[in-house]
Amino acid sequence: MSFTTDESRWSDVWLAAAARGTTICGDFLAATALALALQGAGAGGLAVSGLLLAATLPLVVLAPLAGRLADRTDSRTLLVTIGFGQAVICALLAVVEKPVLVVGLVALLACGLAVTQPCLAALLPAMVRPADLPRASAISQTAVSLGALGGPVLAGLLVGQFGTRVPLLLDAATYLALVVAGLLLRTRRGGRRPVANPAAASSVAVANPAAASNETAASPAAASSEAAAGSRAVSGGGANPGGTESEWRLRRDPLMLVMVVSTAVVIAAIGGINVIEVFFIRETLGGSPTTYGLVSAAWMAGMLPGGWLAVRLARRLDDDGALVRGVLATLAVCSLMVLLAATVPTAGVLVPLWLVGGAANGGENVFANLLTARRVPEAMRARAYASYGAAVQSGSMAGFLIGGALLVAVPPRPLIAGAGVVGLLVVLVFVPVVTRAVRRSSSAGLATPGRPAEPEPAAGDTVGPWLSASHARGSGTSSS
Repeated sequence: MSFTTDESRWSDVWLAAAARGTTICGDFLAATALALALQGAGAGGLAVSGLLLAATLPLVVLAPLAGRLADRTDSRTLLVTIGFGQAVICALLAVVEKPVLVVGLVALLACGLAVTQPCLAALLPAMVRPADLPRASAISQTAVSLGALGGPVLAGLLVGQFGTRVPLLLDAATYLALVVAGLLLRTRRGGRRPVANPAAASSVAVANPAAASNETAASPAAASSEAAAGSRAVSGGGANPGGTESEWRLRRDPLMLVMVVSTAVVIAAIGGINVIEVFFIRETLGGSPTTYGLVSAAWMAGMLPGGWLAVRLARRLDDDGALVRGVLATLAVCSLMVLLAATVPTAGVLVPLWLVGGAANGGENVFANLLTARRVPEAMRARAYASYGAAVQSGSMAGFLIGGALLVAVPPRPLIAGAGVVGLLVVLVFVPVVTRAVRRSSSAGLATPGRPAEPEPAAGDTVGPWLSASHARGSGTSSS
């Protein structure tokens, strides 16, 4: 598939991806260092789950406010201001020692992430045309995976040599990448500003005038092509599978709703592994801090090819219902890998399992991102991404609490096995739910089969892939 977009807009994709990858590397560096420090100090599963909850709760509680703020405030202002604030908080985190202060500062960092995540997520569809969005998402996903891949490895090496202070100071420096991106990105959204990509919007209007005027367009992807190219920002509305800007609600869109709920429930089932893993590798399997870092990095290494494979597959998915089924299939693979992890005799055997699980996670991220960009009006995308992120993080928090509480009484190995089994059972339960949601959308005219419209190149264009991951195991949204 060829790229047809303005050169400066395409450079924005790379710039935003580089900023996300850099900050993700710092986040994983700090998270891994803090987890190792707690385990090394004799803290139990509840202490680790408490730290993870501090990093997650603001993403859930602040989601409605943060998404609205990201939609209504200049993206440059948000990225620069919050990036500076997070750098300062990380610097303070490197010098404080009291656990209460550490938890409080981690929670403050998460408050910033609650805004920057949907802000960056909503910027990506405004940078490229809908035909380019899967590959643009894969570029962003690759940057996130590379950052998450390097963070745990660096932490495993640095904690043994220098303790936690150096990794935390490095994390503070990485947040300056958000500031640089905010200052240099040409694409902007939110606030009172002209459309971010007028050239692409013009080309869509010329190439697909029917989609621009028909409230019940034959293809939902064709309708959402206006949104990704920016034409909805000019018109203030338009055709969309989930409704117009003024009336779109998650609960009114069956496909989006079932995608969000199924992902959150599966993550709640298997999310406890984030608490259990450090004890499983270090105590049950006898792995070193370096081994723990390498195993953690394997999941992110798998996300690299997974995202690009999903791009190729997304071109063959004829409708939005197929994307939802793709999300469910990738969640099943993640759960299966968690179940198989309970059988390993040594930590090294986890690596191939985590590579496959990470590949599935990368594919899930791309499918979910593409579905959201297709079905949500441009002016409300940050709110949609924030709502999706909040649901995912709510599932993660439930997993943290369950895993931390059960780890007090149950050894790590049977807990991991139980998490994998429950995850697979949840996927099986949601298979008929997804089928009914596809039928409801089709009967309501909200999910019409058909490939995305591919606009013709605009004059002067140069012919030339994001999401939040979070980046907990099995998480479907990127966290940076």
